[in-house]
Amino acid sequence: MASDSGLSSLGVEGASAAAHALSLPADSYGNNPQLEVMWAMKAYNHAEVYFNLISSVDPKFLKLTKVDDTIYTSFREAFQDMNIKLIHPDLLKSAEAKEKWRPFCNQFENVIEDFNYGTLLRLDCERDYTEENTIFATRIQFFAIEIARNREGLNTPVFTSKTNKS
Repeated sequence: MASDSGLSSLGVEGASAAAHALSLPADSYGNNPQLEVMWAMKAYNHAEVYFNLISSVDPKFLKLTKVDDTIYTSFREAFQDMNIKLIHPDLLKSAEAKEKWRPFCNQFENVIEDFNYGTLLRLDCERDYTEENTIFATRIQFFAIEIARNREGLNTPVFTSKTNKS
């Protein structure tokens, strides 16, 4: 992932303005293209940092939140048969999936900061973030799936492929 066009390209003042704009309530905005670009850059930056993290540290040892155990247990109770190695978009986006995800996500409303903010999620956990391998998900969906991938060893190939190249 190239970082030439991330938040750092905005400079200190631009990044501060972006952070302020992104902290305002959603109803303060209409469909503002500039805001959408800032959100996309923030999501991309988060994805880049996370991928670099699982590329350089054995993911089995990562702790993404203070409540990883709770998230993992609840996720596997609600989605015990979900294939998280290769996620089909319908498992997140179909009407049926949204109904199943809603109560799971909402239980973390006052537990995970910005639990429903948009983030980027890799569909195939053995591949990098690319246009065809990325889907938009909520932050709690990202945490649930990535914590499970880390604990179940599914992100280990990313780590081993990057460390073997060094």
